[in-house]
Amino acid sequence: MTDLTTPAARPANPRFSSGPCAKIPHYNLDMLSDAPLGRSHRAAIGKARLAEAIDLTRTILGVPEDYRIGIVPASDTGAVEMAMWTMLGQRPVEMLAWESFGEGWVTDAVKQLKLDATVRKADYGQIVDFGQVDFDRDVVFTWNGTTSGVRVPNGDAIPADREGLTICDATSAAFAMDLPWDKLDVVTFSWQKVLGGEAAHGMLILSPRAVARLESFTPDRPLPKIFRLTKGGKLNEGIFKGETINTPSMLAVEDYLVSLKWAGSIGGLKGLIARAEANAAAVRDFIAGKDWIADLAEDPATASTTSVCLKFTDPAIRDGAAFAKAVARRLEKEGVALDAGSYRDAPPGLRIWCGSTVEASDVAALMPWIEHAYRAELAAQ
Repeated sequence: MTDLTTPAARPANPRFSSGPCAKIPHYNLDMLSDAPLGRSHRAAIGKARLAEAIDLTRTILGVPEDYRIGIVPASDTGAVEMAMWTMLGQRPVEMLAWESFGEGWVTDAVKQLKLDATVRKADYGQIVDFGQVDFDRDVVFTWNGTTSGVRVPNGDAIPADREGLTICDATSAAFAMDLPWDKLDVVTFSWQKVLGGEAAHGMLILSPRAVARLESFTPDRPLPKIFRLTKGGKLNEGIFKGETINTPSMLAVEDYLVSLKWAGSIGGLKGLIARAEANAAAVRDFIAGKDWIADLAEDPATASTTSVCLKFTDPAIRDGAAFAKAVARRLEKEGVALDAGSYRDAPPGLRIWCGSTVEASDVAALMPWIEHAYRAELAAQ
């Protein structure tokens, strides 16, 4: 007989969306009361707040002093596109993809920039073989596959003496994973992922090698104003001191600062990584040994600790896509997990955000509800 007993505990915070993600613990809007609203971002107070955001980002992430950090428009997408449009084309390119966002960068490189790129792809749940990648070419890849639940385990396969640039979309990895800065030339991310910030702002981090490319290479394509990182053939240093290309939201900047200061209060990057790893472990400990649900990531070494993707494996399920959507709807109706369905282009299943702002107790409380919803939908089909 199927056990449909309702779980006793409920997550205190049911927000498990993979973006925008859960706010920091104990968040409230009063934390933003010092935001310089109605003031110009070019006024002294606006510049100071933007510079502080850059400085705290460097401190928390451990970004080397000779790397530039800029706040740019259009979230992580804008930051990645800015790097691709301004830097690619000088030398051969390899595009790596194992989930939908990586696929998007492939499309832009091949169809929009019309680069003769070598494209390496892997199915959802896998990553490409980095041992086959030619790093004397420029290489574009995501560190963590937000929609596939897999990540690059480390930077060991990237040679220190590479000739090409490494352009890394790290939007669901930054602040939750240890990024090897010496192996990465361009790193991008958005505020609304691991730190639960607000949308529309992106971060662009450049190594000295990336700066040298910008100052020595002029692409044979028109660049929109918001993509222009150089002025008179030299890097526009103002962008990396808080002089943003377009008008930022000072309310969103204040929100990001609140999150950064919280990160510092819990031990910085080490504390953030530990929280994400504990959250992911709560999911994987629960599903271990179960024959009806499994990790989409095939190799534990490459399994994500932020966007944990799950698939239903019970052969009695008649329509996998419909079943997974029904389970996600039931979780939302019960108020225990909001926005927990898999990404629209990904295999059917669930995606549980386990980033650093999520509490491990909430993840642990959610897991019995997933089993409850699974059994209820199985009985109903």
